[in-house]
Amino acid sequence: MKRITLGFLILVLVFSLGCTGMSKTQQSTLSGAGIGAVSGGVLGAVVGGSPATGALIGAGVGGAAGYLLEK
Repeated sequence: MKRITLGFLILVLVFSLGCTGMSKTQQSTLSGAGIGAVSGGVLGAVVGGSPATGALIGAGVGGAAGYLLEK
């Protein structure tokens, strides 16, 4: 649980500091990837699989969804 909390705090810092010079599409893609990574990691841990694999898949799906929804 500490890893999830630390990962979430790092994502909050990245989003708050790193998104100022980005376009709306870039912000949406990054947000989708971050949310997907956290969700996939948690889901992977809950179902007994690999949290890292879940995070990678979630980041890819979330990033693609964020990109496509902004277009």
